[in-house]
Amino acid sequence: MPISRNTIGSLFVGGALAATLAALAYPSMLGVQKTSSNGARVIANTQWGPLTEADRNFVVFVRSAGLWEGPSGDLAMKKGTSAAVREAGRHLVIGHAALDANCRKIAPELNITIPNQPTPQQQGFLDKFKSDTGKQFDSDFANILRVTHGSIFSTIAKIRATTQNTLVRQLADQANDVVLDHIGQMEKTGLVNFNQVNFQETTPPKLPSAQVTPPVPQPGAPVVALSVPPGLPTDGVPTGPATQPSPSASPPASPSGSPTVG
Repeated sequence: MPISRNTIGSLFVGGALAATLAALAYPSMLGVQKTSSNGARVIANTQWGPLTEADRNFVVFVRSAGLWEGPSGDLAMKKGTSAAVREAGRHLVIGHAALDANCRKIAPELNITIPNQPTPQQQGFLDKFKSDTGKQFDSDFANILRVTHGSIFSTIAKIRATTQNTLVRQLADQANDVVLDHIGQMEKTGLVNFNQVNFQETTPPKLPSAQVTPPVPQPGAPVVALSVPPGLPTDGVPTGPATQPSPSASPPASPSGSPTVG
């Protein structure tokens, strides 16, 4: 049966509400404990162009999204009761591994600290999938992930249209291809309730920042890397445009005095 607004809104993590998709609709909240409300504010001048708050938050968002959507895809390949759900899971695993590799590459170049865990809200979605079985898993998987990807699609377009940073622009190009592919995969399951999904995307709840902020990684902790399991075929799965090699004539500009993202 299709997932309802009440079902999504009833997700909890440690007693804290982890309801629908505000983190994805409002990625400026991700990874930033205290920040100005001006996403266009330049926080660093780098050799790849100025880096704004919105640019920085977008890199953190893409990383955080992969940390729960990649594992969700793995669950779908194992628990999905239909070939379409399992195929959607394969696309998630491969697509987010590619995005994650790019995030891990450009984050140190731009002096951005990326998280090793998803937000509490995102972890709530993943925990829901872990507890689901049978057709309920299929329905929750298709509808929740259709909302999350649909909610961020316009944000990707805005970043792509406005950023002056070439590394962030390349990430937005890649994310556009991957997210559009994942939207299509969810729809191919035949389980998406478009009325409910559209309502969730256009009326997201306002959540406390703690629920939509990924935990700050411990100093010195190894960076978690998403990867494609050995033997999993990658044919037919878009991973986005190939990124260009970073300039090597000079080291990345150090954004001294600029806050990094936790």
